[in-house]
Amino acid sequence: MAHVVESKKACTVNPLKMSQPLGASFAFMGLESCMPVMHGSQGCTSFGVVLLVRHFKEAIPLQTTAMNEATTVMGGFDNIEKAVLNIRQRARPGLIAICSTGLTETRGDDVEGHLRLVRQRHPELADTEIVYVSTPDYVGALQDGWSRAVTALVTQLVQPQAPKRAHDVNVLPGSHLTPGDIEELRELIEAFGLRPTFVPDISGSLDGHIPDQWLGTTIGGTPLAGLRGLGGAAHTLAIGEQMRPAAEALHSRCGVPYTLFDRLTGLTATDALVRSLAELSGRPVPPRIRRQRSQLVDAMLDGHFHFGNVRVAIAAEPDLLWSAGSFLAEMGAELAVCVTTTKSPVLEGLPANEVLIGDLEDFERLAQAAGCDLLMTHSHGRQAAERLAKPLFRIGIPLFDRIGNAHICHVGYRGTRNFVYEVGNLLMAHIPHHGPGDWPLPPASHAAAVAQVPATIGRRRRPDESTSAASA
Repeated sequence: MAHVVESKKACTVNPLKMSQPLGASFAFMGLESCMPVMHGSQGCTSFGVVLLVRHFKEAIPLQTTAMNEATTVMGGFDNIEKAVLNIRQRARPGLIAICSTGLTETRGDDVEGHLRLVRQRHPELADTEIVYVSTPDYVGALQDGWSRAVTALVTQLVQPQAPKRAHDVNVLPGSHLTPGDIEELRELIEAFGLRPTFVPDISGSLDGHIPDQWLGTTIGGTPLAGLRGLGGAAHTLAIGEQMRPAAEALHSRCGVPYTLFDRLTGLTATDALVRSLAELSGRPVPPRIRRQRSQLVDAMLDGHFHFGNVRVAIAAEPDLLWSAGSFLAEMGAELAVCVTTTKSPVLEGLPANEVLIGDLEDFERLAQAAGCDLLMTHSHGRQAAERLAKPLFRIGIPLFDRIGNAHICHVGYRGTRNFVYEVGNLLMAHIPHHGPGDWPLPPASHAAAVAQVPATIGRRRRPDESTSAASA
């Protein structure tokens, strides 16, 4: 059991967390024909656009109500009305999804009341769904905003009396899953003859494809009809503790039972999912899924030499920290430093002594004090890795100094196998002595062992040297 503590510093020095409005906007981008909107200043939206563009290397549809000093004091009704009408006229989205920011939350804008009045004044908006979620950025983090957004979609758009479909399952993925993760889960679920509906489905909109024609809205994701019909599914699979509120809201609204998986990275975690899919479908596990499991077991056997006793420092959102950290511990690594962004029930279960809700300055300081061998966080941790001269394995958002981020896959048997290989190869490259048959030597015997190495090893043999001498 980990002891969860919160940093008491007067300010954040090197930020780790992303805001709730960004998390909500990110979730809304997993819906088809949607236009996410931040109700706040232009700067709030610009920051979110830049961050997501740098991570996905794609065009990001995100609008703003462009609040200024005067409208912040007087109220944002006019800005919301103009934004909604302009978006409908120019982009023609099926859904306009609005999230608040710290600016409008501090002022106390009654956005729901504003939207009711806008609909009364403009009946032409009847063909456009509008969803609002409260996401003040002075509390919570990215996964909290994502969770609130999905819960708002369930409570405001899902039809309680949707027709029942025996082989349909809802999947509520957390913000820590990539488009590649969702694609892997879809293939795994469909292997059992089930039809999954993902909400949100960023694998359809942020997977790096080029559409046939230009669209001013999102270019894929969960269709509005699929979102409305979630109540007709036989079961809901929620991925990550952050999705519990949405799963409970769907169960309360439509009576759809749910199963929550706190992680899907790891052998036992994926086994639990496969077992549930077999029970839901009434089918045996397909041979190719069994073979993938066997390949993962072999990868874990190959890699455990390199993971054993490695001291790891991780800084990530709670569900991502739990997923990656738990599996690393299963592989024999030691979670020496754990830093996260917001509170979550899973944190206390981490196999670590302490979890700090803090920033990347705390992460760097603790990693240096603990003598960590490997750092794990997003791209803003690269300077800490350089200063500490330690390898950095990039996880989370943003990863702006790498390409292909949409296709990273670390869930399921194949994704976990990828994770073992990627981390293991990084450890082999930076800790080459840490492997089978070549464990680190105690300091006293190290010099003696080096002295016994023949001088010919590591250089080209001279013409006058015999082969036997060179290989001695």
